[in-house]
Amino acid sequence: MAMNMRINKFSLVVFSTLLLTGLQSFWLNPRRFGESAVVAQTLDARQAEADRLFQQGIKQLDTSQFKAALQPLQQALTIYREIKNRKSEGKALGNLGVAYYYLGDYTQAIYYHSSSLAIAREIKNRLGEGAALGNLGLAYYSLGDYAKAIYYHSLSLAIAREIENRLGESQSLGNLGTAYFALGDYAKAIDYQEQRLTLARKIEDRLGESQSLGNLGTAYFALGDYAKAIDYQEQGLVLARKIDDRLGEGQSLGNLGLIYYSQADYAKAINYQEQALALARKIDDRLGEGQSLGNLGIAYDASGNHTKAIEYHSATKAYGQSTSLASSDADDDENSSQSCRLGSFHPDW
Repeated sequence: MAMNMRINKFSLVVFSTLLLTGLQSFWLNPRRFGESAVVAQTLDARQAEADRLFQQGIKQLDTSQFKAALQPLQQALTIYREIKNRKSEGKALGNLGVAYYYLGDYTQAIYYHSSSLAIAREIKNRLGEGAALGNLGLAYYSLGDYAKAIYYHSLSLAIAREIENRLGESQSLGNLGTAYFALGDYAKAIDYQEQRLTLARKIEDRLGESQSLGNLGTAYFALGDYAKAIDYQEQGLVLARKIDDRLGEGQSLGNLGLIYYSQADYAKAINYQEQALALARKIDDRLGEGQSLGNLGIAYDASGNHTKAIEYHSATKAYGQSTSLASSDADDDENSSQSCRLGSFHPDW
């Protein structure tokens, strides 16, 4: 059966790279010099305006306001192109890709990340190149093209190790684990997630640690080891709440609901799915909302409450979502979900 995979939010840590312009001395007449100064001041003002819009977009991404982030990021992109700031243009493109990704428009996400990748390679920015490759891997993963996802994540991992980008390495390891999980290779999935967990703890990457815990829980769930699955998911949930990762919190709640459903504990399954649904609506996570609605419909049906089941199934169809609970069989991959992480755009990208 096709697997329904959800993607957790990565809180982007993005800083503007300010264009520092300076005036060189030339033997020019006063009028020409004055004109040059005005041009420089204009460029500085445009740069400052673009940076302000860029930061506004990033703040909205960080608070899951993905649709709202599009306008300021697009405006910043336009200005960066006007003043020919290629590095900042690449960052704006990449973060537009992030916004479209979380809005579920993977085709647009691929377009923007490919454009960002082209600029990173043009200006020989290995860090930006690695981030763009990783984000392309996630977009293709979400389209179900796991071979391409593994290809891009492998390239991203190689660059991260080459430039000793430990955070990028951690992200790529986790994303490779997610892709192998989707292919049903649980041994490789666990191996990559364990590598990521170890590295995340070493570099104090709390978000990466939380996601690895959740993904390990999902892998053990797929293997039918419910005790380990619950333990890892609960650890991931506690950490997600501690670091205020709302999307991650919703993912863990949903996964716990799936596990308890598989154990025929429908009361607990419904409780966790209702918490996941409420949170998804609060942060405008449309994908999570659709999945929780579907999961609640199936859980209520299994519990014998067919009226509620019909209500939730009808709501699910409105989102165009297929339900992510298919049976109580522990080996049914459709009962589980993995979380991925979008690569960050670092201060020197």
